[in-house]
Amino acid sequence: MGSLVPEPSPPRRRQPLRSAIPPLILGTATFNYQYVPDPFDLPALSIVSRALDLGVRAFDTSPYYGPSERILGDALAHPSVAARHARSSYFLVTKAGRVAGDEFDYSPAWVRYSVLRSLERLHTSYLDLVYMHDVEFVSPQEVLAAVRELRRLRAEGVLRYVGISGYPVARLCALAELVRRETGEPLDAVLSYGHYTIQNTALGAAATMARFDGAGVDVVLNASMLNMGLLTTRGAATGPLAAWHPSPEGLRKACQDLVPIAVGAEEKLEVVVIRWALDNWSRVGASKGGCTPRLPAGDRVGVSVMGISSVAELEETCRVFNSVLEGLEPETADAQQMRRRQWSLDRRQKIQGLVEKMWTVLGEWKDFSWNSPEPGFVNTRKPADVGVTPDDGILAKHAAKSQVRVQVEELPVEEVAA
Repeated sequence: MGSLVPEPSPPRRRQPLRSAIPPLILGTATFNYQYVPDPFDLPALSIVSRALDLGVRAFDTSPYYGPSERILGDALAHPSVAARHARSSYFLVTKAGRVAGDEFDYSPAWVRYSVLRSLERLHTSYLDLVYMHDVEFVSPQEVLAAVRELRRLRAEGVLRYVGISGYPVARLCALAELVRRETGEPLDAVLSYGHYTIQNTALGAAATMARFDGAGVDVVLNASMLNMGLLTTRGAATGPLAAWHPSPEGLRKACQDLVPIAVGAEEKLEVVVIRWALDNWSRVGASKGGCTPRLPAGDRVGVSVMGISSVAELEETCRVFNSVLEGLEPETADAQQMRRRQWSLDRRQKIQGLVEKMWTVLGEWKDFSWNSPEPGFVNTRKPADVGVTPDDGILAKHAAKSQVRVQVEELPVEEVAA
């Protein structure tokens, strides 16, 4: 049965998310103590500036990622960046609802506060897309209430698109179906992480994509191709990752056993992992993807979120993604373009052969997903604290304004430069 509370009205003449979202998004979960000893030591300004120069026009963050929002916001607002890249030229994504590792507040009051605080941290008057963060940790009714509040903020011009994010694919499907059924409007976006990698391909299953389609979801995003550092040469057994990574020991060992296969082929595991995920998701996720002028009008490309912690990683990711797009481009009379296209297709074949060998080594760990949340999880947010927001002036500042209706310039769809 639908809610008796009136639903926020959908915005008029809004282009669908698929037409606005770039196919490659720079993820900044890495601007966080969970990944590095001191995220303030990262060359964030250089990363963000170089990303924009390369044509990467989308950034993903969250208040849960420690200082990530502040670090990203300060980089985007730096005079050397702001003078060359107008706010309307890039796409900003953040999240709300996850307060700490085991603490969640999906109340409308907290969601509103969190989003307005993100505006301050990111030095912007509007956000392009906001997810409710890790929706599997709260009840479906809490998710519904939070999504409705995001849509109220959308009606006020504070944000443009609404989505949910989380780990378990089946739960994301069920919640997307619930939102459409209960509110009469589908979600714009759903993001899952670690579920379209060489280790786990659950997000791309035909049945999964069919459920998202039935729920009317416009864009499905694949994040964390390296599975939060699990699928790297170093793995998740050492460094900051060891303390919090949710993977079981057996999976960690199996992933480390993939390193010699890559080395034997004169490859790095990270390169194989990223190339395979970007290439395959560009096609498997295309029905729920974004657009690029590199392809014929109407063609879509699966949208990927790639965490970056150095300029070198950024440049390598852009190089790989451009090669992936070259493999998707139609045949032409341009001989040089056709050589690049064939190289991309040959590279795809080589990487696929290596990954199939890796699947054999993974054995029972192929397509394994850990529990999220773990059995017995308890939200540590005290009932008395739910919906209680800090008296820091953020709500008062925005309440003093008349309802803001930002006329956001339609973002041009640009390619990622080589």
